[in-house]
Amino acid sequence: MTKSIFSFLLLAFFPILLGAQDTEILKPIHQLFDGMRAGDSTAVRNAFMPTVLMETISTSKEGKVTVKEGELLDFVTAVGTPHVAQWDEKIWSYKIRKDKNLATVWTDYTFYLGDKLSHCGVNSFTLVKHLSGWKIKHLIDTRHRENCQTNITDPRDEAINQLMDNWHHAAATGDETVFFNTLGPESIYIGTDASERWTKTEFEAFALKYFERDTAWAFQPLERKIYYSKKGDVAWFNETLDTWMDVCRGSGILEKDTSGKWILQHYHLAIAVPNEKVEGYLELLKEE
Repeated sequence: MTKSIFSFLLLAFFPILLGAQDTEILKPIHQLFDGMRAGDSTAVRNAFMPTVLMETISTSKEGKVTVKEGELLDFVTAVGTPHVAQWDEKIWSYKIRKDKNLATVWTDYTFYLGDKLSHCGVNSFTLVKHLSGWKIKHLIDTRHRENCQTNITDPRDEAINQLMDNWHHAAATGDETVFFNTLGPESIYIGTDASERWTKTEFEAFALKYFERDTAWAFQPLERKIYYSKKGDVAWFNETLDTWMDVCRGSGILEKDTSGKWILQHYHLAIAVPNEKVEGYLELLKEE
């Protein structure tokens, strides 16, 4: 139990220093893409610093690489101009690095004009924190049309993605009602330590004191794969999370209750150790 408590204390404490701030760092990026979809030029403008540098890297058929600079005013005007097709930039992953008031975020994306795939690539954001919050100082992206990830998904995924995103958000905002109501009465939560296997009752009793704070812990979902039983009343998934422990894997099982509502019955969190670092990890365990 001592090791379990120590592990949980780390889980609860360190995200306040990093994980919760990750959520704040991503706010202007979410604001940018939500504003693009809505054609809201004001929201888009306010995501950036007025002196933002905007650049695009392109490669010609001959292999010549060029970097083209853009202007914020031109971009904001284009966003606010009515479009026949919605501008929709799908973001598939986030990689965040931070030091005090400086942060960088790397995102993989696919850009759609309505339902038509336009291009894909990566965005590299540099952000600076001011009194009013994080703002985008530099945005440089790549663009191509080869091997683009698509948004072809099972229509049933939307409900589960929303449920799981809300569940992680509840932990990040200290909302114990949403967090624990998502779990079924007989659910099991397995943490990263070998001793951490909790029933819902055990987990709730132990964790409630951490939910009294603004943030219990903050994990940012990066990607999620969902699968269904033949009858469609049971689903299981695996997801990748950006956490204070670096990249983690989560997996879970959901079941529909009698009203058709999805309930999380099992969740397992694991630290993703790269293969090339396993030997060093095993040496650390021997030292312990």
